[in-house]
Order: sequence, then structure tokens, then C-alpha cells
Amino acid sequence: MKIEQLKPAPGSRKQAKRIGRGPGSGHGKTATKGHKGQKARSGGGKGAGFEGGQMPIQRRLPKRGFTNSISRKEYAIINVGRIGQLGLAEITPEILVEKKVISSLKDGLKVLGDGEVKGPVRVAANLFSRGAVKKITEAGGKAEVI
Repeated sequence: MKIEQLKPAPGSRKQAKRIGRGPGSGHGKTATKGHKGQKARSGGGKGAGFEGGQMPIQRRLPKRGFTNSISRKEYAIINVGRIGQLGLAEITPEILVEKKVISSLKDGLKVLGDGEVKGPVRVAANLFSRGAVKKITEAGGKAEVI
């Protein structure tokens, strides 16, 4: 069998119904929309959330609170203990992505203080927790903010 001989199974492909194409089609004249009325008009019908003229629920409910989703930054995180397990002298976000320790950088890298660092290591990241900086410097390393 050749690729040009392949075809869909009989009955699996169906032509779309073309309405409003004359009396011979069986769907001409009113094009299955009935006679007059709101739903027969161009752009007719009621919008999403319309409740028959009653005040819609999205307008009845009070709006409260604040969302920071537009300007919020999401950071890839790594703990100090994981950095200690890697056994590298220098840690940068690019190295972590390359070694597949983190899948993506998102808006940057944040180092958190869970775990222990064995030896001196230079860590470059966008953010550090206080505990992470303390543990890195106590081990003789250096925490650099990018």
C-alpha cells in the first residue's frame, strides 16, 4: 500500500451542511432560522450571562479583594540542600537548567534555606531567603544576586 492510496473509511467523512443556498437545498429561504424574531437576525440571540432581563449574577455579587496576577512574578525555586547534593563549585540558573535540576527559569531563580551546604560554593540567583544566605556564607560560599 502506498500513501497516496490511503483514504478515510466509508462514512467517516461528512460534508458540512450548507444552509441558505437556495430552495433546492432544502435549507434555503429562512436558512433554518424560522420566521423573524431576535434569533433570526444578524448577530441575534442573547449574550453569555443574560438572565432574561434580571440583573445577572456577575453584577449582583459584590466585588472584593485584590489580585496581583498581572505584575506578580513566579520564580523557579531550589533549596540549599539540593545545591549541596550537586557538588559543584559554582551554581547559576543556566547550569541548573542544563543539568535538568529545574525545568524552566520562569521569571528567575530563588534559593530557599532548607537543607545543608557541605563546602564553599558560589551561588548566583535572582532572590535568596535569609536562611539560604546564612547557610551559604557559613559554609564559606558566596551568594550573588543577579
